Amino acid sequence: MVLSLSSHNVIQYLQEAGLCSSEDDASDKSELPGSSKNSFDLLVTLADNRKLLIKQESNVKNNDGAPRELFQEWLFHQLLQQFPVLGNISAMPTAVNYAPLVVHFDEENSILVSNYLSEYRQLATFYHNNEICPQEIATAIATTLAGLHRATYNHREYRDFMATAPQGEFRYGFYNPAQGLGSIGPEIFGTVPTDALKFYLLYQQSESLESAIADLAYDWNPCCLTHNDLKLNNILVHSSWEKLDNCLVRLINWEACSWGDPAFDLGTLLASYLGIWLNSLVVDPTIELQESLHLALTPLETLQPSILALIRGYLNAFPMILEYRNDFIVRVIQFAGLALIHQIQNMITCQKSFNNADICMLQVAKSLLTMPQQGVLTIFGISESEILNPVGKIHKLPQPVKEPQLLRLYYEKTRLRSC
Repeated sequence: MVLSLSSHNVIQYLQEAGLCSSEDDASDKSELPGSSKNSFDLLVTLADNRKLLIKQESNVKNNDGAPRELFQEWLFHQLLQQFPVLGNISAMPTAVNYAPLVVHFDEENSILVSNYLSEYRQLATFYHNNEICPQEIATAIATTLAGLHRATYNHREYRDFMATAPQGEFRYGFYNPAQGLGSIGPEIFGTVPTDALKFYLLYQQSESLESAIADLAYDWNPCCLTHNDLKLNNILVHSSWEKLDNCLVRLINWEACSWGDPAFDLGTLLASYLGIWLNSLVVDPTIELQESLHLALTPLETLQPSILALIRGYLNAFPMILEYRNDFIVRVIQFAGLALIHQIQNMITCQKSFNNADICMLQVAKSLLTMPQQGVLTIFGISESEILNPVGKIHKLPQPVKEPQLLRLYYEKTRLRSC
């Protein structure tokens, strides 16, 4: 039987696990919003002011086939322990930028305990409270992410390690996150509000949108370790970031990490920045989309310096990605559009709402997916060649023609297309 943790029994559990002494008592036990819909977080402050963050998957039962998200974070922690060379990445002073600080994992009860970083703040909260987006922070994030991608790129030993399955289970491959909406049936009428049905209608009416997502999924190229959920809430910034040269940021919540496509990580992060702009739109049925975009309380122009620092910082730290994928920037833009669609879908699922602002976001997402070259100019404010110019003259290797070994599993006019 799975142990269910709560504020009433967490101290006893920590004592039995050897993570605190019998003399310790919790001065504060606070339940935090879960990092995912499948888990909850509990923050415990011990007598010596040490803080532990305890996560437990809320839907794990024996043999229920539930996703083992916390196992993935534990596996990532084990990867860093097994291959300390990952801590010697030349583009970063240390691996602590992304180390999860895990101190205990209970696979049977799906409980993960890690040290809580009191001196750090969520980046989304930092941006909201300060109303500034320093380029230094964006560059630090990009350098950290690029360092991880570059260090693990096409390294079979890391790929094999991340393929490890939980005890008693099997894994046949890595999940492709480049997916659109699944098939839609009558059951949807009982799960989403009436207003939100318009989202699914608009999505299905656009064959070009579905085709772009299908092509993106078909061309998905897993080649390095990826975070797969790199939004602003999963990035921490040090409270004294202005005074530090290193470790300004930390990447957290590695439950979704796996072997994946580096453009997906950067595109997801870019979408999170774009969300600041799109969530500040002045929306009214009488206002055209373009006018609404220009009337945003947080203009895109305010974010563009950081967005540009993000892509340039990444390319400076990992320039060889342009030889491996000469369409890398375009794919980043497309993945950003896909992430915006996922944001809308999550909003419908969690908050049961879909309004005019979400329609604007969907239109922007469609534009990024179907017209990515134009999207580069819109989002970054400069052309792709201008982005690449400061990176330096990079010799681009010819891209081999990809000979698919499997036939596509969809017809030209099908609604649901994937690989």
